[in-house]
Amino acid sequence: MQKPTFLKSALAVGLVSMVALSGTASAADIKLNGSGASFPFPIYSKWFKDFSKANKGIRVDYQSKGSGAGIQDLINHTVDFAASDAAMNDEEMAKVEEGVVLLPMTAGEVVIIYNLDGVEELKLPRDVYPAIFSGEITQWNDPKIAAANPGVDLPDETITVVTRSDSSGTSFVFTGHLSNISADFKAAVGQGKAPNWPSAANFVAAPKNDGVTAQVQQNKGAIGYVEYGYAKLTKWKQVALLENKSGNFVAAGPESGAAALASAEFPEGTLPNSDVPNLIAWVWDPAGADAYPIATFTWMLFYKDQDDDKAAALRKLVGYGVEEGQKIADSMGYIPLPENVREKVLKAAEHIQ
Repeated sequence: MQKPTFLKSALAVGLVSMVALSGTASAADIKLNGSGASFPFPIYSKWFKDFSKANKGIRVDYQSKGSGAGIQDLINHTVDFAASDAAMNDEEMAKVEEGVVLLPMTAGEVVIIYNLDGVEELKLPRDVYPAIFSGEITQWNDPKIAAANPGVDLPDETITVVTRSDSSGTSFVFTGHLSNISADFKAAVGQGKAPNWPSAANFVAAPKNDGVTAQVQQNKGAIGYVEYGYAKLTKWKQVALLENKSGNFVAAGPESGAAALASAEFPEGTLPNSDVPNLIAWVWDPAGADAYPIATFTWMLFYKDQDDDKAAALRKLVGYGVEEGQKIADSMGYIPLPENVREKVLKAAEHIQ
């Protein structure tokens, strides 16, 4: 079987390195080019920069372009690895004849940000925020929002709803949660990397976390969803408290995120038609009094059958992320992987050959 190689330079395919590296590109013996999810981009950028500095013969470049685009790049063999918050489905995996290895490398939360003058705290019940993102609730002073926020001066204004315009793992996770807690949302919008958002005038689309944040910032009365680490990195102040399955209004953070993922159970078997352990697990509506309701792992995607030198470099990169990389997860707004998950990842990474 012919092994995949990344033969074109970053400039030849229009990629711009998202990682500042010491030295020059020509000094690197091995170049690892990746693309995909914007959800973990802040922490991946730090990892790849530090890893490349510590391993002078290896250069890692990563382009944040969305989970769907990353998966497609892996299928098209235009990268050495990819990243996706939506993992890969069976159909996508079947398109990669070399086989795939999917490794959860970090975890995080999806938060709802808003832009309302004078509203420092906003509580959104679990029957309200799905209705906002399905277009059912359209006014900020809707009785259901007002009832959850007594004493808060909510304006009589239309809610501008900002969604992702690109094929996004963040959208997949967000709509997966909403579809699990609201039959009406599931019927109207559904779950997907590119969901069927309403075509209403109060809905606006923008690419990636930074695009959604920019639209919310520019429009008073706007609301949108982004990754918690990105909101923390940009110091966004107006982040909604969401009602969890236990009926408590919870803020995103390391403790509530870890509580959400505590109930995650990985399958016992392997990926379809493969001997690679299946490390795809979801927690769509976590139980627990302290659990934040929208939390997920996010995956790096690799070819199982690799160029030998690149396979060794990629295994080394995984080891760095699982060991050294987890130490900065909390400070960057991500959830450190539990020890038992780290052990599973290191064992599964041995299949990158």
